[in-house]
Amino acid sequence: MFEPIPLNLPSYPIRIKEEGNTTYIFDEIRKKFLVLTPEEWVRQHVVQFLVREKNYPRSLIQLEGGLKLNSLQKRSDILIYNNSGNKIVLVECKAPSVKISQDTFDQIARYNFIHRVQWLLVSNGLQHFCCEIDFKKESYRFVEELPQYA
Repeated sequence: MFEPIPLNLPSYPIRIKEEGNTTYIFDEIRKKFLVLTPEEWVRQHVVQFLVREKNYPRSLIQLEGGLKLNSLQKRSDILIYNNSGNKIVLVECKAPSVKISQDTFDQIARYNFIHRVQWLLVSNGLQHFCCEIDFKKESYRFVEELPQYA
């Protein structure tokens, strides 16, 4: 069973419950309890950060949305839209024990071939990497943090 650890994100009042030998965490976006895994612990904290600190509306956040990549069915952890319905941020969450590596960046880059968003965020809850994609110049740059939702 996963024992939640402190993350390198602000602390939020996240609802947790136990039933039998299973621990659940409440997902405010999907409005249901999910089995608490290390990755889900990170995902729920990142969602709270995006909503509370960066002002991204809950109604524009999609969690674990499906996508087709080279005929394989994949899931993006967090995808955020703007008020016009355009995709603007793609987030890949890993468990705190998973080191952020080139493989992680390759994964989110592959997903972004499909989504084509301007902002990418990779986090294991302890380390966070954000980059801005410029499709016209076919380049990217790492930045300190995601912009506020405008």
